[in-house]
Amino acid sequence: MFMTQTMRWFGPDDPVSLRDIRQAGAAEVVTALHDAANGEVWAPDAIAARKAMIERSGLGWTVVESLPVHEAIKTRSAGYDRLIEQYRDSLRNLAACGITVVTYNFMPLLDWTRTDLAWEMPDGALALRFELEAVAAYDIHILGRPGATADYAPDMVEAAARRFHAMDDAARAALAQTIIAGLPGSEESFTTGEFLTAIGTYADTGPDELRRNHIAFLQAVCPVADEAGIRLVVHPDDPPFPMFGLPRVVSTEADVAHLFTQVPNPSNGLCFCAGSFGVRADNDLPGMVDRLGDRIGFLHLRSVQREARSAFHEAAHLEGDADMAAIVGAVHRLQRRTGRSLPMRPDHGHQMLDDLPKRTNPGYSLLGRMRGLAELRGLERGIAFARDRERAD
Repeated sequence: MFMTQTMRWFGPDDPVSLRDIRQAGAAEVVTALHDAANGEVWAPDAIAARKAMIERSGLGWTVVESLPVHEAIKTRSAGYDRLIEQYRDSLRNLAACGITVVTYNFMPLLDWTRTDLAWEMPDGALALRFELEAVAAYDIHILGRPGATADYAPDMVEAAARRFHAMDDAARAALAQTIIAGLPGSEESFTTGEFLTAIGTYADTGPDELRRNHIAFLQAVCPVADEAGIRLVVHPDDPPFPMFGLPRVVSTEADVAHLFTQVPNPSNGLCFCAGSFGVRADNDLPGMVDRLGDRIGFLHLRSVQREARSAFHEAAHLEGDADMAAIVGAVHRLQRRTGRSLPMRPDHGHQMLDDLPKRTNPGYSLLGRMRGLAELRGLERGIAFARDRERAD
């Protein structure tokens, strides 16, 4: 029993074609109706047309990434009950078209966040990178969020001031664009003024309130997902800590275990992202697969290299701080125990080789992900061979 190999595809406008993905060795794509407005019901005809397009290329589509959760649901503000009903309708429509896994996140306002989209690695490839110091420089000096300095250590505040004053206008604009203008798959994009206003909508939503709202959302939608045969999997926070005064509550094993205790429905599951969880050294990644495995419905396999002062960058898939051999070994045990083939994608990837001069979606160029897919495929086959040999001996 091996993982189902997939790649993320951002629809017909993606610079990486379905043909490219098939030649890279994937059996399926994970995708979404990216042109649908946040909160809008995904129409059956639109889902069916997208699936037919994918299947004509020789690929399958059973995993949605992502079906966004509207901010009004996260804050339980005006109209949230109507938006929940529309979310349930989308789940029913997806199930009718053969979708079995739906990914979502519960991060306020921003999806995954980076501060550099083209950080040069020693071999000349380009990686995604995050620096808390750059976030602080933006938060305090460009965004001007009231009370922002209180959220950072004094030495970080000083470093952020030095960094801001060393940047010219172009560098400041580029940093703002990188943080808030929307990365591939993100649900919203903002101007700096819009972002500051949007932060204000969370004034009464701290971590306890956000957890309660998340549980209430799951209690409302999981019965529909149970009936439809969909596994609803939450993607962890990226990065897995609060930013811009906004709470983040899906960052640790304890966070997700609490969700499963409070909402035990079979459909309430986890998208295990080794990169997002791996930013925190206190997350035991192989152990999480062992302990949470029955809830895992989708795998994002990538590794980050942690740096000083809460910085990190995307490492090659078998390098960095994730013990990828131990993670894939735990996945292999899980699949043998349960008889399930878990959908996996090589998450993010370096921009490299012939992709360097091309227009690409940050983190989603073809060749870096194809390298990652090949490495992960080989790692899994090697683990399976070694374990079969042990049993034979």
